[in-house]
Amino acid sequence: MRKQFLPFSTPCISEEEISHVVDVLRSGWITTGPQCAKFEDAFSELTGAAGSVAVCSATGGMHCALQALGIGPGDEVITPAMTWVSTVNLICLQGATPVFADVDRDTLLVTRETIEPLITTKTRVIIPVHFAGAPVDLDPIRQLAAERGIALLEDAAHAAGTMYKGNIIGKQGTAIFSFHPIKNMTTGEGGMVCSDDQALLARIKSLKFHGLGVDAFDRQALGRTPQAQVVQPGYKYNLTDIAAALGLGQLARLAAFNAKRTELAEQYRARLSSVPEVTPLALPNYPHTHAWHLFIVRLDVEKTGIDRDALMSRLKERNIGTGLHFRAVHLQKYYVESMGMKRGMLPNTEWNSDRILSLPLCPSMSENDVDDVVDAIRDALIIRNGVRNQLPNGPESTAH
Repeated sequence: MRKQFLPFSTPCISEEEISHVVDVLRSGWITTGPQCAKFEDAFSELTGAAGSVAVCSATGGMHCALQALGIGPGDEVITPAMTWVSTVNLICLQGATPVFADVDRDTLLVTRETIEPLITTKTRVIIPVHFAGAPVDLDPIRQLAAERGIALLEDAAHAAGTMYKGNIIGKQGTAIFSFHPIKNMTTGEGGMVCSDDQALLARIKSLKFHGLGVDAFDRQALGRTPQAQVVQPGYKYNLTDIAAALGLGQLARLAAFNAKRTELAEQYRARLSSVPEVTPLALPNYPHTHAWHLFIVRLDVEKTGIDRDALMSRLKERNIGTGLHFRAVHLQKYYVESMGMKRGMLPNTEWNSDRILSLPLCPSMSENDVDDVVDAIRDALIIRNGVRNQLPNGPESTAH
């Protein structure tokens, strides 16, 4: 067994990035300023987006986007329940109704086929989720949204560096990224909204800073115009220069981060091929580049006789950290009690929600770490009710 605990994820921050943050702290300008402007430009250059707006979190970016689209009471927004709760919470806080689409059983991605039957005359927005670093099949969903006159907001929190049919996510349409510490790149907390809709971007830029008619940092005035007027009630979702300085360094290393994640994921897939009790997510069958934000497996609870939570606990005892992405939103207490949600409504989502766990994955890991994780899984599955048993398709493991 490992002597040192392996966290599910840790940010990879260099001394050079720390130095850049220190430079900002010494500069006298630490909130939204020149570093944030540089970060927005650099992210647009990476993605090919027409424009980008930095925000303090992807949640803040999504909130601004929904408000900019005028989403409110009487509107419906289609999104998967296999996602983090923030998006669904925001839909409700806007006074709108979340409508949950089921996902493909093996990729955990929504499709046109799972979305289209849910569209009504009240549907205003579709929010597909690029999951675990894999892209949804965008072309059919974009076509559907265009045919029905429905706005499309891509949840790209997992998709920094993900590509779909040769184009990086963020280049076309509107996509919202997250820079939380476990993401492929981090600003501590933060996010970015990319869009080719300049009018929408302008509304988001205003909303993220009190609804003023200028940004928190006017690029021409090199500061905020004192005479700026409120053009709409807004929020306080701007990103600081402290965070942007870190983001610039992380962005420069994103390709290397994702390359290492890919190597580790390929090693996981190879090693786990001999452990039939856990199955990784399937890869999409259309052209794409996976960013490998998460490495998710599903536990065969029928074969093993233990549930997912028990396996996570056993791995923790063996100094292996894990994550859960995600418990189905529609079965969370609030949505069950307030909206009458219940099991059976989204069979693929629910089946996976009961079985998934995320294994450690970050660029600082080594091949030996991956081997330790897989060995710990094998060992944890062999221990049943305190008795060491033979795995159905492999030799008896020994404790490490």
